[in-house]
Amino acid sequence: MAAGEHAPARATPRPDLMQRLAAEWLRREQAQLLRRVRTCMPQQGAWVLIDGQLQRDFSSNDYLGLARDPALVAALTRAAHASGVGAGAAHLLGGHRDEHAQLEAALAQWTGRERALLFSTGYMANLGVLAGLLEAGDLCVQDKLNHASLIDGARLSGATLRRYRHADVESAARQLASLPQAAALLATDGVFSMDGDVAPLAQLASLCAGTGALMLVDDAHGLGVFGADGAGSLAEAGLGQTQVPLLMGTLGKALGCFGAFVAGPAMLIEALVQGARSYIYTTALPPALAAATLTAVAIARSDHERRARLHARIAQFRDGARTLNFPVLASRSAIQPVLLGSTEAALMASSRLAQRGFHVPAVRPPTVPAGQARLRVTLSAAHCEADVAALLDALAAVA
Repeated sequence: MAAGEHAPARATPRPDLMQRLAAEWLRREQAQLLRRVRTCMPQQGAWVLIDGQLQRDFSSNDYLGLARDPALVAALTRAAHASGVGAGAAHLLGGHRDEHAQLEAALAQWTGRERALLFSTGYMANLGVLAGLLEAGDLCVQDKLNHASLIDGARLSGATLRRYRHADVESAARQLASLPQAAALLATDGVFSMDGDVAPLAQLASLCAGTGALMLVDDAHGLGVFGADGAGSLAEAGLGQTQVPLLMGTLGKALGCFGAFVAGPAMLIEALVQGARSYIYTTALPPALAAATLTAVAIARSDHERRARLHARIAQFRDGARTLNFPVLASRSAIQPVLLGSTEAALMASSRLAQRGFHVPAVRPPTVPAGQARLRVTLSAAHCEADVAALLDALAAVA
């Protein structure tokens, strides 16, 4: 080394990402919080085959029992023979087919909105709406228990995110008042995915009208379940496009298919066509799947007996749970959580139910708050009265 030169300072070692991931995996394993993928093979009715064992399935969001309906299978098959499987391109690059256009028109008409726009998933729809409409300096106010996609969409947008106490309209009002000069959007689940309760939609809509905030409702778990023709929790509350301009709905729950849509005023939907990156830069839904979903919409709207059967099973479960003093939450939806508190208790109950032939997953932190681990029971029109009675007996035995 020449005189006057100095050896380069030793750089601080970078954190090793693989070591960090290994440490996090170990932490989750020790806390019994590891998520594991299991292969489930649907069988006849509400049964599923898991690890070679036949179990009654109380985990599915297929609320109307449409996922294996012969009419949907036939519609998908016909469309696949006619136009193939994949769309081959994004909507704006030639992937938008007649099946997509028909489905968007049907969804807009069903939900009472001017226009609908298809997305590949509900997660992508919420990311697209929030990041496409909001920007730095705006305000996004959300319920504490909103779906992760709504939270992530607000963060991606760069807007200021403020969260209010669950279903607390006064708390929401305080958060909206925190930045009175900012453009504001209030987002809420219609039906909350882990608690199963319905948001105070009418009061929130009134708050938004009085404060100049745009309102977005994610009705993934209300569509097909609530409302006179299954148009969802907003329809049940009598709230149209004027009161709640933006509605997001998924196609993979009560409709038994896959994908999502956003419906609202034509101007807002056009703004998403121009600016929602999760719409612009992804391949369109398979047209055959859109055709199957169009059939599902027609059934969901007209088959009132199917929806009545679902609500009868909900009432049966809640009546039985009250009789047996189960710690169920105040839900009138198809989502019926049994709150057990600790992760250990929830895992133990789920395991014992599996041994008795019932698939009822345990939901643990961080999906739910610490101390609120639970069994997430979901009911379907595919369940018969005997299925629910058997589940109640099994819960009584393992609780």
